[in-house]
Amino acid sequence: MPNTTDTLKQLVETFAVEAEKFYSGNNAAGSRARKALQEIGKYAKAERKAIQEEKNNRKAAKTGAPAAA
Repeated sequence: MPNTTDTLKQLVETFAVEAEKFYSGNNAAGSRARKALQEIGKYAKAERKAIQEEKNNRKAAKTGAPAAA
């Protein structure tokens, strides 16, 4: 996932902007902030899974054992 880091940075920035608007009194910005947090969680979970798979593949390649699925 080469674009995941950039996407996460963009979502964090979006969250920060919308959270600031929300805490300044704009209730609609709260929904956008929550949406950004939901997307951050989704991308973080996918990236965490990809990293774990890569780690397992490297370990398997190093030991010559088949990688666990």
